[in-house]
Amino acid sequence: MTSLTTALELLNEPFMRRALIAAVITGLAAPAVGTFLVQRRLALMGDGIGHVAVTGVALGLLTGTSPTWTAVVVAVLGAVLIEVIRERGEASGDVALALLFYGGLAGGILISGLGGQSMATLGQYLFGSITSISEGDVIVTLVLAAIVIVLCVGLSPQLFAVAQDAEFARVAGLRVRFYNVMIAVLAAVSVAVAMRTVGLLLVSALLVVPVATAQQLTRSFRATIAAAMALGCLASLGGLLLATFAPAGTTLAPGATIVLVALGGFVVAWPIGVWARHRARLQEPFAAGAAVGHEPTGEHPHEHGPGCGHLAVPHDDHLDYVHDGHRHAPHDTHYDEH
Repeated sequence: MTSLTTALELLNEPFMRRALIAAVITGLAAPAVGTFLVQRRLALMGDGIGHVAVTGVALGLLTGTSPTWTAVVVAVLGAVLIEVIRERGEASGDVALALLFYGGLAGGILISGLGGQSMATLGQYLFGSITSISEGDVIVTLVLAAIVIVLCVGLSPQLFAVAQDAEFARVAGLRVRFYNVMIAVLAAVSVAVAMRTVGLLLVSALLVVPVATAQQLTRSFRATIAAAMALGCLASLGGLLLATFAPAGTTLAPGATIVLVALGGFVVAWPIGVWARHRARLQEPFAAGAAVGHEPTGEHPHEHGPGCGHLAVPHDDHLDYVHDGHRHAPHDTHYDEH
């Protein structure tokens, strides 16, 4: 195990500081846009865009330009294309995603071979290589992530309305097509942001898993997006630190470790969410405003009243106490139940 002194010295290294910055901003940006993808039931869109971005990376390596920028351009074009295909109904969403999956990955490998690049070079983008990220890449990642976060948070009411119910949003006067394309473009930019952190083949996990975890713990959209961003940041930092300070003789890939930490968070949150939803159903056994009657019940082992610990619900001229999925109302010497 790495000693504390060695760990502190390692954290002070320039490459490690760059990696920590990249982990934080990636963990914040990816779940921000992923929240809207999950809302639109397009959780796998990040995978499709990630495969298309492989072609962009290969083009950057072939031409000697920045792979990050070429990946952004190609990923944005692919995202817009899939949105157009999906909206016009020329192919279903899963078929369009499949076209991106296979065409993007095959094109990237082919172009990489034409440029004489080894698979090891391409592998830094396929599986992530956060500890080798350069200062220039950090700056580009920071700028792109800031754009994604500002737009996702600043336009969250509009984007949520479009993702939740496109028809209602259209009737309300929102430009549904514009916002749909914006979500697709933001997803493409997020993929480019995260490709050096978790890799293009795993990027969809960082878009989706923190959101799925947050949904287990929250009840409102605003709370979900905030929790997803916080969980994404924690998973990125936790995975990076676990991979960096692994026991001697053990090598952990930071990208894979980040994803597994995020999945571990979901495993922990899921039973909590099940318990919280069950408890909420017990507290609200009837729909609001529903007409409910009373039925006399026999002996009741618990005496309800102020301070008894059960939720009191106003009902006409009395109070009902929520207990074991029922509402109990004290009446003379007995209880009514409904």
